[in-house]
Parts: sequence; structure tokens; C-alpha cells
Amino acid sequence: MIDKLVQSALATGCLSVESEGLLRQLIAVKTVKPADRQALEMLQSAMQEGHVTREARHFKDSQRSTPFLTSDFGTASR
Repeated sequence: MIDKLVQSALATGCLSVESEGLLRQLIAVKTVKPADRQALEMLQSAMQEGHVTREARHFKDSQRSTPFLTSDFGTASR
């Protein structure tokens, strides 16, 4: 599921609010497998390079700009 959400964001160039929420939930409750970790790292890199943007930023331009995956997935690994 994580891989599919990441691939969708990479293909469209936008991480939707819904996909971001699902990713956060999955990371919080699931052991992140190496393949999922790699996909998340690819997404983070694409976002840092400006290839993928967060839809949530378009809703609140004044919202603090924080990276989506600042090691969030690292804490979920068990």
C-alpha cells in the first residue's frame, strides 16, 4: 500500500491530502519493510528536489513548511 501511494505521488507530482494522511497512518501502525522505506525515501527526495509537492501546502500557505518524512518512518520500524 505504501508503495502504491508513493508511486501515485511520483507519477502525478503531487502528494494529495488523502494520500499523505494514509501514509502517516500506515507508518504509525505498521512495521515499515525495507521496500516501503526505500519508496518513502524516494518520495522524500522527490519532494526536496521539487518534483513532488504537498497538496496540503496549497490549502494553507501560511502553514509551517516541514518535510513530510523527517524520519517519521524510522520510528515505526520494529
